[in-house]
Order: sequence, then structure tokens, then C-alpha cells
Amino acid sequence: MTKTFSTSPAATTFQPPNTSLFLTTMTNDIDNDCRSVDEEALRIPLAVSYSIIFVLGLVGNFVALWVFFCVHSKKNSVRVFLINIAFADMLLVACLPFRILYHSNGNIWNLNPTLCKVAGNLFYMNMYISVTLLGLISVDRYLKIHRGAGTKRRLQSRKWSCALCALIWIVSFILALALVVSKSNSESDSVRRCFHYKTLYGAEWKANINIFVVIVFWLAFIALVMSYGKIAQTLLRTSQEKPDLPNATRYTRTAKKSFFILFVFTLCFVPYHMVRVFYIKTQITHTPCYWRELADKANEVTLLFSALNSCLDPVMYFLLSSSVRKEVLRLVNNMLCVRDLAGVSGSSSTHEPDSRSGKTDTDLKEKAESNQTGL
Repeated sequence: MTKTFSTSPAATTFQPPNTSLFLTTMTNDIDNDCRSVDEEALRIPLAVSYSIIFVLGLVGNFVALWVFFCVHSKKNSVRVFLINIAFADMLLVACLPFRILYHSNGNIWNLNPTLCKVAGNLFYMNMYISVTLLGLISVDRYLKIHRGAGTKRRLQSRKWSCALCALIWIVSFILALALVVSKSNSESDSVRRCFHYKTLYGAEWKANINIFVVIVFWLAFIALVMSYGKIAQTLLRTSQEKPDLPNATRYTRTAKKSFFILFVFTLCFVPYHMVRVFYIKTQITHTPCYWRELADKANEVTLLFSALNSCLDPVMYFLLSSSVRKEVLRLVNNMLCVRDLAGVSGSSSTHEPDSRSGKTDTDLKEKAESNQTGL
């Protein structure tokens, strides 16, 4: 007698489940559901905002670099840092037209996918180079005010600043290159998209790089707060204890400049890096679509503030560098004088003595302030 076995569904459910297939299917389902994330709400505001930042940042940093290289002035460590920040800002601004094109085209990328990765990673690379160098400037200024600096020490400081800048550029380039040559998790989807939210399942090493640069930011921020806080405290105390000094009022003004630089740094970078921690978490863990969309929009808005720093850095150059300040004011005065000459006949003879004396007074004032701040 032949014994038959049942082939009902109940008899075939004892097979062990395929865990990897189950996780992959679940991940794909979550990603498919989250593809409906609304990216249209910020498309036009981002395109317009990045366009304004591009124009202002390009003009401001071009003028700064022109002053740094075309105007003869003393070379020190702060000037080396400022030149490298201006270069980083120029490269960051050069990446903005790709973002403007992408958002203006309905968040559709029609160029080569590799170009998208290059533009995106160069943007972040130069942003964090600026962050790191701003932190180093704060430490450098703190050491100069509290320790003083002779000719030999300043020469050594300049050499070390050049070496630090070279090291920062090399490390940043290596990290950016590693991200560019790495394979995307969704190559087919990235053909038409760029600068969008991406999950990092199976590519946690990318998340580790992002966490590393976030840590670098907070270290730079702590250095900035402590250094400029100590600088301002020292200058204010000196101006109060010795009000009869010829430059006592300049100490107070320099302290206020330190607070302004700290304010700009906080405004541009702190919101983005507060959001960044949550954003990275949603990339490496299974997160509901609502929180992914919230993280994506918050990341885009705060990133806009970070890009705004490329426009505000030239203001920092104006405050920190006496040569930049002097040349910009001279350029503005020349423009005003040209207009006066065109409008009033013979005005050059009446204004020439005043402009000469004003120039001499300005040079003396800038020299005295430069000796106090280490610039």
C-alpha cells in the first residue's frame, strides 16, 4: 500500500525563512514607499537662494584674493589661513551652478552621474576646509595675544600654518576622492537624481566619514568659542584696567569683532551640524518616511545657511585683515572720487590734500591695530 503525503500549503510551511531575502525585501519596500518624499516645496527657493549666494560669494572672494596676492603686506600665519579659506570658498561657490541647474530643472539631473558626485563632494570638502581653518585661526590669534610673538616665532608660525594647510587639503582630497570613486547603492536611480536623500545600507563606512567630519566641526567650534572668548575677555579687561593707553578703545573694538566672527560661524554652521546627527541616523537605520522627509528638508535648509558662509567670509577678511580693509576702503573712495570728478569740474584740486592726509591717518591706524591683533 502506497503512502501518500499531503501537499497542502500547511505542509510546506516548515521551511526555514531566508533572513537576508526578508531584510532586503523589507528595505526595498521602505525605500519604495519613501520615494514619494516631497522635494518640490523647496526647489524654487533653493535655486534662487543659491543663485544669490553664488554671485555675492564670487565677487567677495575674488576681491579678497586680489588683495591678498596683489597688495604687498607682511606675511603671517593668519594671512596664510585666510588665503586658503578664500580658495576653499571660491571652489565651493564654483559648485553652486550645478545645484542651481539641478533645482531649476525640476530636481532632474541630465549631466553625467560622476559629475554629480564630484560637485557634491567638492562642495562638502571645501566647506569643512573652511571650518577647520577658522578654528585654527582662532587658536593662532589666542596664542599670539597670550604669548606674544617675536620675529623668529612668527616665521616659525607661518611655516607651521603652511604645513597645516597642506595637510588639511591632502586629507580632504583623499576623503572626497574615496567618496567619488565608490559605487552608489542605487546607480539606476542616481542617473536622473542628484543632491538628494540617500540611504547608506551596506555602506556604513560613508556614514563613518560623515560622523568624522561632524566631530571635526564640533572640535573647531569649541576651539573657536574658547579662543575668541578668552581673546575678548583679555582685551576688554586691558581696556578697562588701563583706559589711559593710546589704543585702549581699539582693544574694545577688536573684542567686538571677535564676537561678530563667532556669531557668523554659529549662524552658518551650528544649525546644519545639529541636524546632521539625526540625518545620518536616518540614513543607516530603518526610519519611517515622515522622519526621513523631515530630516531631508531640515538638512537642505540648514545647508543653505552653511553655503551662506562663503558670502560672509569676505566680511571676516575685512575685519581681520588690515590690508583688505584698507584696499576695499581705498577702492570705494576712488570710485566716489571718480564720480565727483565727473560731476564737478576742478574737484580734484580741492579734494587731493584731504585724501592724502586721510590716507596717511588710515595707514597709521591700520598699522596700530594690526600690531595689536597679530595681523
